[in-house]
Amino acid sequence: MEQETKKKKPTRLIIIVVIALIVIGTGVAYFISGASYETTDNAQLDGDLVPIRSGVTAYIKDIRFKDNQLIKKGDTLILFDMDELKAKVLQAQATLDNANANLLAAQNKAAASSENATASVETAESNQQGIVASKARLEKAQKDFDRIVELQKIKAATQEQFDNAQSNLQIAKSDYAKTVTQQQSSNSSSLGSKAQAVSDQNQIELAKAQIKQREAELILAQKQLSYATVIAPSSGVVTKRSIQLGQYVTMGQSLCVIIDTENYWVTANFKETQLGKMKIGDEVEIELDAYPDLKLVGKIESYSGATGAKFSLLPPDNSTGNFIKITQRFPLRISLDNFPKERATDIFPGLSAFVKVKIK
Repeated sequence: MEQETKKKKPTRLIIIVVIALIVIGTGVAYFISGASYETTDNAQLDGDLVPIRSGVTAYIKDIRFKDNQLIKKGDTLILFDMDELKAKVLQAQATLDNANANLLAAQNKAAASSENATASVETAESNQQGIVASKARLEKAQKDFDRIVELQKIKAATQEQFDNAQSNLQIAKSDYAKTVTQQQSSNSSSLGSKAQAVSDQNQIELAKAQIKQREAELILAQKQLSYATVIAPSSGVVTKRSIQLGQYVTMGQSLCVIIDTENYWVTANFKETQLGKMKIGDEVEIELDAYPDLKLVGKIESYSGATGAKFSLLPPDNSTGNFIKITQRFPLRISLDNFPKERATDIFPGLSAFVKVKIK
């Protein structure tokens, strides 16, 4: 019996040593593993939620999706009644045509005014030459009259010659006064024609400006018509439908929301004491609480720029009241390298996650 007891003691000792080594080895492994990773369970899967709002005010004619339906980019989701919108396009087109016609009329009128101004200038120049000629005739008639007066003093000219010279002088004065008046009138007419030509030219610019305005109105009407067909901007799941067939919808009203299933990422909120050990590009292991069998991997893509408290509705102000130091959380964006797109229909933004960042 003593020999059996002595044999059992070394065996027990070996077992105890082995168990101790296993415990120590496990502890060391966990320690090394913990020193190589930074972890947090304050994380969730994120994705783009695309709100779809009405771009027109009209009645809903057709709804081509069901709530929570999977759709593809480019699919037609909603059709509005287009009759009134098409009428606005036709009205804008007619207004633009009228503006183009007004421009053509203004151009023709400006051309006519320019020709009239040119003719008035030529008439004024012609009348100026007439003044020169009439003035020359007046000077000659004055000299002839003066000569006849001198001759009459010495009885060398008859009364008839005197009367003729005097009559010619009066006619020459009258002609000169007439040509001066005509010249003044033609100058005034020329200035008026030039002013009218400038005014008509300005009307062309005004007509061009009106055309641009009408073109903008037509583009706006066409854009409004295009909004009558709501197209899916991305692939994903359409949900949150808030409309019914035949409903009167105003511009800007919410219609539905599309969950973009082609672009997911993880937002992880680490403690501020963990940030110094991590950097952009570090590898990350991700586990979703809903699907623990799904092993995702990714990389740290970016930092949010501020702690989560700074983005809250009422950010804390540590300079007021009693201060209690609280470890802050800092959001990191983690890209997904192996997200299974075939499971996009059963993996949704908002799912809780556990992340491990490899730091060594």
